[in-house]
Amino acid sequence: MAERSGAWWGCCFAVVGLLALSACEETGVKPTTTVQATDSADQVLEGFSHYVTKDGVRRSRVEADTAYFYENTQVTQLRKIRVVFFDGRGEEGSTLTARGGTYRWQDGSMEATGSVLVVAPDGRRLQTETLKYDNAANTISTNVRFTFDRGSEHLEGNSFRSDPDFRNVVTDRPRGTAGDGLLLPGQEP
Repeated sequence: MAERSGAWWGCCFAVVGLLALSACEETGVKPTTTVQATDSADQVLEGFSHYVTKDGVRRSRVEADTAYFYENTQVTQLRKIRVVFFDGRGEEGSTLTARGGTYRWQDGSMEATGSVLVVAPDGRRLQTETLKYDNAANTISTNVRFTFDRGSEHLEGNSFRSDPDFRNVVTDRPRGTAGDGLLLPGQEP
C-alpha cells in the first residue's frame, strides 16, 4: 500500500509540475503605458466662439464649426476655423480661415493648419499651410512656404514673422515683385 501511495503522490507532483510549467507560457508583449484615444475629448462643442484678450483688450475672436476640449492638456482642437484679429484699439483687423487648428488655453496662442488664408481689410492676402499666433507677442508666423499679395505686389518666402495687420514683416529668402513689376533685390529678371 505504501508503494501505491508513493506512486500516487509522484503522479500528483508530476501533474502539478506540468500545470506550473504551462502557467509560465509567454503571452506576448504587454504595453507599458496607456495611450489616450484621439476621440476622447472631455467636451465637444458645435458652433464654438471665444474672445482672446490681453490686459482687458480684445486680441481675437476664435470661431469653429467643432471644438474638442482636452482638460488635462488645456488644449482645444478646432475644425473649420475663422479668427478675427483686433488692432490695439480693439477694432476689427485681418481675418484668418483654415481647415483646422489648435488653441492653447494657458496663453491664448493658436496654430492654424490646412489651407490657411489671412485677408486684411484693405485686401492684402496671405496664404500658407500652417500659421502660428502668439498672443503674448501679438505676432503671426510660419516656418513653411507662403505667398503674400497686395495689389500688384507679390511676395513669396520660406518663412516669416509679422504683426496680424502685416505692418512689420520679416521673411526668410523673399522673392517676388514689388509695385510696377520691380523685382525684389537679388532676383534675376
